[in-house]
Amino acid sequence: MIEVLVAAILQATLPMRPIDKGTMSNMDGARQASALSVDEWSKLWTLHAGERTRPSVDFTREVVVAVFMGTRPTAGFTIEITRVRVEGPALVVTYKETRPAPDGVTAQVLTSPFHIVAVPRGTTTDVKFERIN
Repeated sequence: MIEVLVAAILQATLPMRPIDKGTMSNMDGARQASALSVDEWSKLWTLHAGERTRPSVDFTREVVVAVFMGTRPTAGFTIEITRVRVEGPALVVTYKETRPAPDGVTAQVLTSPFHIVAVPRGTTTDVKFERIN
């Protein structure tokens, strides 16, 4: 019984605070990233959003995790962080990519889907990303 409780605590889902989500990032390539400090956050935000005002994050209480799908040839692509959990010594970020149906009608416009969230800061600096279908 105690082992089950410990396992549940170690794999607890963390609350996520939305920071930014959409289909127009400056990130050309697919990327998963984390920011554990103001400097890391500043660099990541600038790569993603250029001169747009950077959202405030209190790095004494939170860390930032982000997924970028990279440039896609049409509309209809999305990416979403579905869960962040503590697993042993690591934060595990689970995300899902969605693609348009092969026979679907989509706008012929370049997109670059992304999702960025802040989660409570733990004691770990190890962040892993896990894509689900």
